[in-house]
Amino acid sequence: MADPVKVLAEGIFFGEGPRWHDDRLWLSDFYAHRVYSLGLDGDLKTELEFDGQSSGLGWMPDGSLLVVRMELREVWRRWPDGRFERHADLTAHSAHLCNDMVVDAQGRAYVGNFGFDLDAAMRDRGPASVIADHPTTLLALVRPDGTVSDAAAGERFSFPNGMVITPDGGTLIVAETFGQRLTALDIGEDGTLTNRREWAPVAPRLPDGICLDASGAVWIANPAAPECALIAPGGELLEVINTGTLHCYACMLGGPDGRHLFMLVAPQDAAAAPKGRVLVTEVAVGRAGLP
Repeated sequence: MADPVKVLAEGIFFGEGPRWHDDRLWLSDFYAHRVYSLGLDGDLKTELEFDGQSSGLGWMPDGSLLVVRMELREVWRRWPDGRFERHADLTAHSAHLCNDMVVDAQGRAYVGNFGFDLDAAMRDRGPASVIADHPTTLLALVRPDGTVSDAAAGERFSFPNGMVITPDGGTLIVAETFGQRLTALDIGEDGTLTNRREWAPVAPRLPDGICLDASGAVWIANPAAPECALIAPGGELLEVINTGTLHCYACMLGGPDGRHLFMLVAPQDAAAAPKGRVLVTEVAVGRAGLP
């Protein structure tokens, strides 16, 4: 069982893409147009600030930070010398806003996208209708030189969101939010994805951000409820952590021994005011794989 949940940071709008790197938690804030890092003492530091929303984060072997810029449908790179410039153009391999990302040990990035105008669809049809009937979309593969292709030829996904890579580098697990499932694919030597299969059904939950633990289970943030849930391969529900009054959109394991579970929560009207939070608790099993 997890320890009590604590508030680590307040005053953000909508946190996404949390990553544990260099002894700090890094995250994007959609509506502040910033990338932050956060210490275990609550020290919140602005690392990048620019026009537009960011989401997924990751690092290349040379230490370059990759950032998904959502509306541009691009991945940008902050080099170790501080240069910040476009790394990859995803417009031919995405529909509507780009979203979460995982970067592998070779510096290849896998990037999801919404596939449609989510806000308009929710407003016009409501959540139940959107979950039942929505456009599917692609996963993009960004190679270290910035060239882009479809990651899984012929495959389309239901709002591909958080992703993890297993410790052996051989499997990618992606959260299909509106498919209400976690999907696994084999990673080939060239980075392409094959052998798609269901890793775990998670209905009635909607998996958003995810992270992998050393037992092989996956924590999922559930944006439809104030909770973060631990799911075993095949779909068994192992544990649920309540996040109070705010729904949970992303999660990450980190800390000195990988057992700190960070949960990013926000109100439904997150753009209106900085009322989002970063919560933290300690869990029994630590982090594994990437990110």
